[in-house]
Amino acid sequence: MPDANTPPDAKASRARPLIAYASAGRPVWTPRDYASLAREGYQKNVVAHRCIRMIAEAAASVPLMAVEDGRRLSVHPLLDLVERPNPEQTRSELFEAFYGHLQTAGNAYMEAASIGGAVRELFVLRPDRMHVRLSDTGWPAAYDYTVGGRTVSFPVSRDAAPTILHMRLFNPTDDHYGLSPLEAAAVAIDVHNATQSWNKALLDNAARPSGALVHSGGEGARELTDAQFDRLKQELEDMFQGGANAGRPLLLDGGLDWRQMALSPTDMDFISAKNSAARDIALAFGVPPMLLGIPGDNTYSNYREANLAFWRLAVAPLAEKAASAISKWLGPAFGGVELQCDLDALDALSSERDARWRRIASADFLTDAEKRRLLKIDGEG
Repeated sequence: MPDANTPPDAKASRARPLIAYASAGRPVWTPRDYASLAREGYQKNVVAHRCIRMIAEAAASVPLMAVEDGRRLSVHPLLDLVERPNPEQTRSELFEAFYGHLQTAGNAYMEAASIGGAVRELFVLRPDRMHVRLSDTGWPAAYDYTVGGRTVSFPVSRDAAPTILHMRLFNPTDDHYGLSPLEAAAVAIDVHNATQSWNKALLDNAARPSGALVHSGGEGARELTDAQFDRLKQELEDMFQGGANAGRPLLLDGGLDWRQMALSPTDMDFISAKNSAARDIALAFGVPPMLLGIPGDNTYSNYREANLAFWRLAVAPLAEKAASAISKWLGPAFGGVELQCDLDALDALSSERDARWRRIASADFLTDAEKRRLLKIDGEG
């Protein structure tokens, strides 16, 4: 028999305190420059921007259903909360911001605002303003949200439902923050942005390779004076550069001769490098390049196959992960109800749904009741 004075055993990770000791009790900040990633990736790179928009908008459009004791509920307070999360946003707008942050930063935060212990509103918080404060056991003790020098702390307690939902993508080198596809594609984004800058500079310089002005020493002068050099440079910039001056003939005097400096095909192969970088960016986000109009080695034979792969491999797992996280977060406060994605309602997956219905309908060894249960059309309340 155990001693009455011995405290009861509690389940806990033996390795978890080492994480807290390594941080020396200080806040753990996001180990990346979120502003630079968002600026160079989402704001400046058209491929990354489109990938994030496509995933966020598609995942936000996935319909949700409430399931309780195996029964699908058409009406439930949690569904009402999700449909009208706050006075300023709809369900689609809330989840689009949530998924957008997740793809950009690898982390997404949602706040549950409560009145009298009941959750009334949901808000998405920016990940670059949030950081985790650890406890002595290595688990989050609080989430600190800082704006304009002011900080709001959201404590984390094992005895109460957390106010903050922190959803993150897998990161093999960090215990508390996720790794975003945008960071994994950072090198490809830099290459793609550099090719865009190259194209812009080429257009600004009459859309052709540069050449050289060679001074042949006419009129008794062996070289240009400083004044002549500065005047020639200014005239070239004012009269012969830019798209408006493309094709204008160059009038030379004083022993000057123009010699074209052509680039080799290898040097001019920046278009291929640009498309290769674009495919790498799309690969990091799981978006088929065919859907982005990127030329090259398209894996899918047609657009429908590519679109089906996008929804099945990129969108559906993300939406189901979010639904599961929200169910674990808010389910206990709403009677243990579970949120699930209604993938059968998606037109993009209609071909899969039709094939499954035909396969189940042709199974003669199943009763009608069993077929209805397999098709999830039984017991709706």
